[in-house]
Amino acid sequence: MSVELLDGGIILSFIEDDEAFTGSVENRFAYLDTNHDGLLSYPEMLKELQSLRMMETHFGIDVKADPEEISRVYDSLFLQFDRDSNGSIDLEEFKAETKRMMVDMANDIGFLPVQMILDEDSFLKKAVDLEFMKLQST
Repeated sequence: MSVELLDGGIILSFIEDDEAFTGSVENRFAYLDTNHDGLLSYPEMLKELQSLRMMETHFGIDVKADPEEISRVYDSLFLQFDRDSNGSIDLEEFKAETKRMMVDMANDIGFLPVQMILDEDSFLKKAVDLEFMKLQST
């Protein structure tokens, strides 16, 4: 993990860089697709959702969360990715929903920099790294 400064513009710039964004999405999808069938099943996606610990922590502090509520949230998130409701997520669905979520994050953050703790393999960290590389090359 690292502490980084980012704003909505950095996130949008990453999304607009098709090579960087698509490559990152494809790599993450391949990592999650543990049976290598080209689709993400609910258990494969659940592992990713659980690793985010969205409901099990509050500002980094572990909290007791209702297991039924957590299950409902994970089910709902899976359905957001599974746009054709066939019970699995293909690469295009994964990319489209990842992009939508990142655009929403960019809009929520806005253009004033915020300091965040980011996992090294997160999309947000990849966005910050891309911006840093762009600044270094100018």
